[in-house]
Amino acid sequence: MNNLARLAKMMIGVSLSTEQLNILKKYEKELLEWNSLYNLTAIQEPEKIRIKHFLDSLTCLIVMREKPSERLIDVGTGAGFPGIPLKIACPQLQLTLVESVGKKANFCRHIVKSLALENVEVVQERAETIGKLPKYREKFDWVVARAVASLPTLVEYLLPLAHIGGGVIAMKGESAIAEAHAADRAIHLLGGRLNRLEPITLPGVVDERYLVVIEKVAATPVQYPRHVGIPSKKPL
Repeated sequence: MNNLARLAKMMIGVSLSTEQLNILKKYEKELLEWNSLYNLTAIQEPEKIRIKHFLDSLTCLIVMREKPSERLIDVGTGAGFPGIPLKIACPQLQLTLVESVGKKANFCRHIVKSLALENVEVVQERAETIGKLPKYREKFDWVVARAVASLPTLVEYLLPLAHIGGGVIAMKGESAIAEAHAADRAIHLLGGRLNRLEPITLPGVVDERYLVVIEKVAATPVQYPRHVGIPSKKPL
């Protein structure tokens, strides 16, 4: 964990306390134990978990520090990434985790309880449904997602959840530039504006990585997101 602390400080400017590192260590242990039964993640070596899951998640703070960050929603969170590491690093966050797959949502509930994380809600639901509910629609400072869908589809899941003045962070690989170009029409239609693509380099990871940062500048039209399954079949 000392290497993780060093890298977080050097790359992101985040100082993780001994307590926070211990919480991340417990998270890692629970993830490995559950993974042996439920196949939550393909990454199973502790050092790779720390880089490809924990440090990767924390890179969102490079962007998040630019705006007030009180309410965060993580869509398609899987085993809790990037939302839970962000919550551990920033305890003041009010976090909502959205995951439609039961075993993954159950793990998130378990880990939130095991780590005694406060102000965290786990919602087992599809993104298209969440985006229509008044409790969640246009309520969040930041909406984040990692490895959920191609960007033209993903922005229809995410932008309806950000309030005007808030933003979206889509964590993407080498296809980010092409996806951002393909999503240009959808971003504008849904009330967004592309801010930038922030390049991210993880130690020992050769793949290109980017944070696609989108500002919410106008209300999302009421007809979006469309019904479950439509955004992925017919991207805007």
